[in-house]
Amino acid sequence: MAKKKKFYVVWEGHETGVFDSWAVTQRHIKNYPGARYKSFPSKEAAEDAYHGNSSDFIGQSAPKKNVSATPESHPDIVWDSIAVDAACSGNPGKMEYQGVDTSTGDPIFHQAFELGTNNIGEFLAIVHALAMFKKLEKETPIYTDSKIAMGWVKARKCRTKLERSARTAKLYQVIQRAEKWLKENTFSNPILKWDTENWGEIPADFGRK
Repeated sequence: MAKKKKFYVVWEGHETGVFDSWAVTQRHIKNYPGARYKSFPSKEAAEDAYHGNSSDFIGQSAPKKNVSATPESHPDIVWDSIAVDAACSGNPGKMEYQGVDTSTGDPIFHQAFELGTNNIGEFLAIVHALAMFKKLEKETPIYTDSKIAMGWVKARKCRTKLERSARTAKLYQVIQRAEKWLKENTFSNPILKWDTENWGEIPADFGRK
């Protein structure tokens, strides 16, 4: 008897959404603290659950540390830096990214797109910061809380599987420009991983969790 297909919802992970493969789902939750996910017997049930509250299906997760980093409490942070982050209403969904001054939270840049994913936003935010500092001839460090985006920048390739369509055409143009910039330029700005577990949310966080 054939094994009945399952669908998986990831509410919190490296990438969120509804997936039809456990192997893919595992990649999105592996080594992600507090990952929240569950399997469902149909795509319809999974999509309904994804757009709902995860606690209705898997209970409450352990509360995250509410840490507010300051130069006094965390001198190990490079405060003379920029912090970047992205937010997505659905994944894919309306996407935006921004960069802020790590020490003050003052906004430095912001971009929004009709349709995208959180990982794409994280990737573009890092490249935006790199290109900006290249023009300014600065080696300012860049903080991100996305290991996936760091890997994409290192590979100089946005490894997204987002479908190409009329709605994503503008975004893909920006992605191509970012990849081209990475291939044609060198940079010495350190790209650093923000330690959310011990420092709290990255200063560029949109505060919509």
